[in-house]
Amino acid sequence: MKTGKLWGVGLGPGDPELMTVKAARLIGEADVIAYHCARHGRSIARSVAEPYLREGQIEERLMYPVTTEGTDHPGGYEGAIAEFYELSAKRLAEHLDAGRDVVVLCEGDPFFFGSYMYMHERLCDRYEAEAVPGVTSVSAASAVLGKPLVQRDEVLTVLPGTLPAPELARRLADTQAAAVMKLGRTFSSVREALAESGRLDEAYYVERATWDNQRVEPFASVDPSTVPYFSLALVPSPAYASRKEPAAAPPVAQVDGGEVVVVGLGPAGPEWLTPEASEALAEAEHIVGYGPYVAKVPQRAGQVRHASGNRVEADRARHALSLAASGARVAVVSSGDPGVFAMASAVLEQAASWEEPVRVRVIPGVTAASAAAARVGAPLGHDYCVLSLSDRLKPWEIIERRLEAAGVADLVVALYNPASRTRTEQLVRAREVLLRHRSVSTPVVVARDVGGAEESVTVTSLGEFDPAVVDMRCLVIVGSSRTRVDHGFVWTPRSY
Repeated sequence: MKTGKLWGVGLGPGDPELMTVKAARLIGEADVIAYHCARHGRSIARSVAEPYLREGQIEERLMYPVTTEGTDHPGGYEGAIAEFYELSAKRLAEHLDAGRDVVVLCEGDPFFFGSYMYMHERLCDRYEAEAVPGVTSVSAASAVLGKPLVQRDEVLTVLPGTLPAPELARRLADTQAAAVMKLGRTFSSVREALAESGRLDEAYYVERATWDNQRVEPFASVDPSTVPYFSLALVPSPAYASRKEPAAAPPVAQVDGGEVVVVGLGPAGPEWLTPEASEALAEAEHIVGYGPYVAKVPQRAGQVRHASGNRVEADRARHALSLAASGARVAVVSSGDPGVFAMASAVLEQAASWEEPVRVRVIPGVTAASAAAARVGAPLGHDYCVLSLSDRLKPWEIIERRLEAAGVADLVVALYNPASRTRTEQLVRAREVLLRHRSVSTPVVVARDVGGAEESVTVTSLGEFDPAVVDMRCLVIVGSSRTRVDHGFVWTPRSY
């Protein structure tokens, strides 16, 4: 006997007229209508679909054993819910095995925080299963608010309100537009995160979008005790907001207070940050930098973050200078030390041609070379040089000439930017150049992600060193003729 088909049907945000034509047709044709509900037995999904139901259909009410209250299940809340989904899937499987088509009703979209997905993952390998998309609550909220979510190249981030407030704040600060789902009991935590990220004044509260009793108001004015689960926070398109509600120009008196501080974050976490750098970051009104580096900076209330890609150093510097010229305190962040292949040079280069002088300070950080050297001992104990193997900003001929000079001078060499996915030959050629002046037994240190979760440090020799194991997160130190490996340490003596 042919089995039935499983449908996950998105009902949209609540207004029955926002259901798709396909969803309405499938609901009317189905043998079995299934829907989730809380222990009170009422189902929002069924009430939305009710105009399209017909007499004689079998209804399967899938009642959650627990929602927000506690449970005495031995597996706790997760165990109780997992068991419920398994039993629900078995109930639906009985209908499918009998050849009945089953429609599982789902508010919004089935695969967007939808309850249907838990049935789908348990049944799709055994039965034909298909999801019918629906209008999401995020789209509905944007529509009733009358403000676009995103435009042009803006980024929209959708976040669950159940994330810890510091993580929410970091992600809110790193995006242009945002929707935060699952408010209810998380409202106060979400409000805290919006305030910490400097986005509270941009945020709106939308409750039961498209329903007769929908509610829309600025997020900051909402009473937490009135917030149900079916609500969300929306931070709409900042480009649209700036065009429709232009911000007032900063007072002239603030102009003299503007400054750009270029801050070195060190190679990894906060334990590598100097007190001076921490103080500068805490005082900054704006944080500017490459996205992953900006993410390392602890969030402060009211601080605005400007994250960008890895290859726009000049644009980033101009943006920082422009903010400072309007009177803002701006911190431009770099990994390691900002003066070593990092943002200090880019900022100073742009500042040199700026129309009006802007104060710039540089705060040093622990370099990647120093961090890598410390992990193995003291390979930089005598004269050494630092070279970047990236030929994006300078031709390979110059790099090779400098490698040759370092080899002739018998300097320890710390190699930054040794390789990437598209740049693999430079390190091979660098090894060949240095082998003209070094023995095959010369110590080589390969340090990856020093101070991070994936840290690894390997000591090998120039003869056995394999450039293929190196990527952009590595730093390579090649010793001089005097560098030694002794009792587990790599070190270069200070005397000849």
